[in-house]
Amino acid sequence: MRLPITGLANSGKTTIFNALTGMVNPTSLYITKEMEPQRATVKVPDRRLERLAEIFRPRKITHATVEYVDFIGLTKGDLLQNRKVFDMIKDADAIVHVIRAFRDEAVVHPLGSIDPLKDMETVEFEFIFGDLELVTKRLQRIEEAKKKGKRPQEEEVKVLLKCKEALEQERPLRFVDFSEEELKILRPMQFLSDKPEVVVFNTDERMNPREIEALIKSATDYYKRFGPSYEEKVKIISLSGKIESELSQMGPDEQREFLKELGIDEPALNKLIRVSYGLLRYISFFTVGENEVRAWTIREGTKAQRAAGKIHSDMERGFIRAEVVSYEDFVKEGSFSSLKDKGLLRLEGKDYIVKDGDIINFRFNV
Repeated sequence: MRLPITGLANSGKTTIFNALTGMVNPTSLYITKEMEPQRATVKVPDRRLERLAEIFRPRKITHATVEYVDFIGLTKGDLLQNRKVFDMIKDADAIVHVIRAFRDEAVVHPLGSIDPLKDMETVEFEFIFGDLELVTKRLQRIEEAKKKGKRPQEEEVKVLLKCKEALEQERPLRFVDFSEEELKILRPMQFLSDKPEVVVFNTDERMNPREIEALIKSATDYYKRFGPSYEEKVKIISLSGKIESELSQMGPDEQREFLKELGIDEPALNKLIRVSYGLLRYISFFTVGENEVRAWTIREGTKAQRAAGKIHSDMERGFIRAEVVSYEDFVKEGSFSSLKDKGLLRLEGKDYIVKDGDIINFRFNV
């Protein structure tokens, strides 16, 4: 899973990147327009994987991972500058959109004042304008080719005009209903406003819960305008980048004590990954043994044969059966022999829908 962190300059993107990754990249009080993308891969915390490792004591434990990317902020109305950010975002699984809600007079705000909802709309509009430019140029190229005698792909033109209409109405493409065939046509264009999005309000430790709740409600009302299913495409959370960054530099014992003092249930790393998994409808299944205990990430609804291909293409091609047991049943019984005796270890075919927490051994023959 690849999650670039974006937003306006000085929204706290790098601070949150540091909190998520445990890195200590420098932050700036002023607007930065030049920097190299910073990437870091983070292990997905999963207590089930840790418990399985305790049982099997394998030589290797392999977590699922998330790649976070930090880069320069977006600039209102500057498509040329923003294109650098767009290029970094276009192949992402989802976007982490950081919005400044903290107050610090020493940190310059690019629009002159702190207004989280205005900032949120500004970034959304920049994605829309970027996509509109892309659609317009593509339609122009199709028209130029038509004048030279090349027959246009009518289905492509039709879906591009559908995009253009939505974008001109300031509607992000993630909230437009497309058929599977239309999505197939649009996929190579790598639009921006169609990406699932985690909106993160970077709050101030001085803000009280009611202020934060009001902020989240206002953002929710904004996205509700695009339809009742908006939550399938956007999740809204809050966190304090400053606190979370300090937290990430502590040892486990100190971290637990600090969380308890602040009344925080879990660090940002856990919260953001959990929300991102839900947004993208990702689940995990496990493979276990003495050599390795490993978590694998797939989309909800994935069939067993396709899940086998996540491990190796040979497994998918030569799939025979999947031996499946739920994590809960395995932990309760403690051994495969007991599971077999009670009929809890099942043999499933290629069309079995893998469930979150399944422990699977794939049988295959190539």
